[in-house]
Amino acid sequence: MRAVNAVTTSWPGLRVDRPTFGSVAEAELDAVHRYLLFLTGNRVVAEDLTGETFEKAFRLWRRFDPRRGTPRAWLCQIARGTALDYFRSEERRRRREERYARQQPDREEPTLGPGALESALARLSPSDREVVALRVLLELDGPTAARVLGISASACSTRLSRALKRLEEMMSDASD
Repeated sequence: MRAVNAVTTSWPGLRVDRPTFGSVAEAELDAVHRYLLFLTGNRVVAEDLTGETFEKAFRLWRRFDPRRGTPRAWLCQIARGTALDYFRSEERRRRREERYARQQPDREEPTLGPGALESALARLSPSDREVVALRVLLELDGPTAARVLGISASACSTRLSRALKRLEEMMSDASD
């Protein structure tokens, strides 16, 4: 079945063959991707934006008029708009993060310098270090830490108690 354009049926002298979207997409995919790669400088972002561009183009394909320009120019116009939307949203995200960071009180991150505590922590088993990190460093409550570890709350509490006891013993051995 052929698509009928009211303008071309009314004025046969203005008839322009309209390519299919599939043929245009296949022919112009690399060019649009290269354009977006140049605009963004990031291959992953360019791939995402290329996908968005062709999705928008597919939805708008009925509006494409080959008498007004080439498919490549039309697609690059859509790609440019998509890239500008991306840059605007990234700028808004960056400003939100900066605003949030300014609202947070400055607090010192716990640092473990080279010393007895760091070496004692390094000697703990990975499961003991993990439970200490969740409960002490990240200050998660018992049930939440247990969910993260995939164990019961009582098992988490027992594991933390034993890990802290081992840590205390290692620290007292180091001070002797």
